[in-house]
Amino acid sequence: MKIMSVIGVRPQFVKASVVSRELRKKHEEILVHTGQHYDYQMNKIFFDELNIPEPDYHLDVGSGSHGYQTGEMLKKIEEVLLKEKPDLLLTYGDTNSTLAGALAASKLHIKTAHVESGLRSFDRSMPEEINRILTDHCSDILFCPTKNAVENLKNEGITENVYLTGDVMVDSLLYNKEIAEQKSNILNDLGLKSKEYIVATIHRASNTDNEENLKSIVNAFSELNETIIFPLHPRTEKFLKIYGLYDKLKSSVILTKPLGFFEFIKLMNHAKMIFTDSGGVQKEAYVLKVPCITLRKNTEWVETVEDEWNILVGTDKKKIVRTVNDFTPSLKTHRNVFGNGNASSKIVMNLEDLFC
Repeated sequence: MKIMSVIGVRPQFVKASVVSRELRKKHEEILVHTGQHYDYQMNKIFFDELNIPEPDYHLDVGSGSHGYQTGEMLKKIEEVLLKEKPDLLLTYGDTNSTLAGALAASKLHIKTAHVESGLRSFDRSMPEEINRILTDHCSDILFCPTKNAVENLKNEGITENVYLTGDVMVDSLLYNKEIAEQKSNILNDLGLKSKEYIVATIHRASNTDNEENLKSIVNAFSELNETIIFPLHPRTEKFLKIYGLYDKLKSSVILTKPLGFFEFIKLMNHAKMIFTDSGGVQKEAYVLKVPCITLRKNTEWVETVEDEWNILVGTDKKKIVRTVNDFTPSLKTHRNVFGNGNASSKIVMNLEDLFC
C-alpha cells in the first residue's frame, strides 16, 4: 500500500508516531505536515523525541483564520495528492488539517480513512465539532476509539467500514510513559513532589478569546491554595497579555513554555489533578488515572465523565474552586474504555484486509 498521512498539530504528531511505526513495517508512507503548528515547542521537538520520520512534504501554511488556513491546506494537499497518487489518505482527529486532507482526497476520489472517528461534543459552536462531522461524512473508512463513537456514527447513518480499534493515544502513552520517567527531569527542574501539584492547560478559542471566561479561570487559579503548573500555549499567552491578566496569573501559578512530550507525560503522571480544556488531555488524564477538571461545558470524551474521573465545570470560578476541594474519584469506576495499546496494529490490519 501507498498511504499519505496528513498531520499538522501536536496531538496528531503523537498519534502518527505509533501508526507510522506500524505502517512502515510493510508499506510505503508519504508524510505531509501542513504547518498548522510551526513553533519548535509545538512542533519539531515532538518529531525529535518520538522519532517521527521527517515529513516528505512541509506545506508551511502557518496561522490564520479558519477559512484561510483550511483553504490553503486544501489547495496544497491536492497538489501533493495529484503528484503522489496514493492508495489512501489517512487523517487524524478534528483539526483544520484533518478536514482539509479528507476534503482534498474525497474530491479526487481517493479513499480516505479517519483515525478518531465518531467523537461528538454536540456543540457546533466549536470548530473542532464541525471538522469531526464533515471529516466523518466524507471518509470511506472510520476508525473509532470507543463504542460510543461507533454508536454516534450509526445515529448519523454511517455503518459501513466502521471499525472499533481503541485509541492510538493509549498506544503512545503506554509505549512512552516509562521512557518519560527515565528521560525527563521536569519534577526536579520545577522543584515539585509527586501528587502535590496541579497541571493546567488552556488553548481553546472559547476560553482564550473570551475575556470573561479567561478572567474567571485566572481568578479561580489565583484563589486556590494549590501549586499549579501552567504550560502556556502561544495563543493563551497572547490573550492573557491583551486582557491584562498575565501578571496576576504569573504571581499565583508557575508558568512554563509549551513542554515536550516526555516532559508533559511525566508532569501529568505525577499530578494530583489536571485542569484542561483539551480533549486529548482529558483522555490522557483518564488513562493515567489522574482526576481531571474540564474547563468546558461539554466533552467529546463522555466516557471519562461517565466513569466519574472527569468533571465538566465550564469557567465558573466558584465551581472550579469547589470541585478541586470535593473531587475524589474511585478506582472502582475506572473501566479502561480506550483499549489496551494495540489500536495502531488493528488499524494497519484493517487497512491490509481492505487493500491487500
